[in-house]
Amino acid sequence: MFKYSYNQLFEPTIHSLKQLGGSGSIDEIEEKVIEILHLTEAEINDIHRGNTTKLEYRLAWARTYLKRYGLLDNSARGIWALTEKGFKDQKIDDLEIRQFVSKAVKSLSHCKSQDLQQDIQNEEDILELELGDEVSELTWQEELLDILKKIHPQAFERLCQRFLRELGFINVEVTQYSNDGGIDGKGVIRLGGVMSFHVVFQAKRYKDSVSASIVRDFRGAMIGRADKGVIITTGTFTREAKKEAQRDGAPPIDLIDGNDFVSKLRELNLGINIELVEKVNVNKEWFENF
Repeated sequence: MFKYSYNQLFEPTIHSLKQLGGSGSIDEIEEKVIEILHLTEAEINDIHRGNTTKLEYRLAWARTYLKRYGLLDNSARGIWALTEKGFKDQKIDDLEIRQFVSKAVKSLSHCKSQDLQQDIQNEEDILELELGDEVSELTWQEELLDILKKIHPQAFERLCQRFLRELGFINVEVTQYSNDGGIDGKGVIRLGGVMSFHVVFQAKRYKDSVSASIVRDFRGAMIGRADKGVIITTGTFTREAKKEAQRDGAPPIDLIDGNDFVSKLRELNLGINIELVEKVNVNKEWFENF
């Protein structure tokens, strides 16, 4: 079981980014934290809810707190980086960070309407409202993943076919509707309108983790038939599966897990509707000039 609370991940998160040269993706940060804390497979794969592990969930909260405190910043492309303060701070005081953030969000909550304040039951609710941009995404991801895990396997294969077409693949075909252990489809991806690569894919409508043996079997099936391979799953990939996919001396396999898949569906506006809420602010200073 994963034993670290989000605040116990403040320091490992900072150290991981320093080891990465000051910036890194969420996956790179997570991998470094795993190394720093010497986590076991059981701790890494301990599920919080849906496809999200406790490690992923609590690291998301840790990054959110550290950003609010001024130690981290992130770009629209999902890259997290140390601020100047983050580079300079030698010691991380988790109590000071939690008190600072808690005070900040509570003061912000006073600006909310009375009706909304009645809906806020505790400090975590306030944090969800004010800070949890990354964490709150887990909610819609879990809802969509729950839908995907319940659709018919053939429907999921057709969805993957549409998904790859939207990404720019051409001649995408679902090759068979039986024996889910093999290649489920194929297509062609063209780079710059000049170079073409034949790609095969496997669609795994899984609730659990895809193992390294599945990656090895898929690679064996694709050799001599395609240049590239992609495995798409509604579940997750074990750490060993990820290593196997990028093993030296073997053709690399691209892995798209459930969270990555639904994020891409959102980018492509496939089955996702995004509502933008308009907020009107009155400029009091402007009227004082009259």
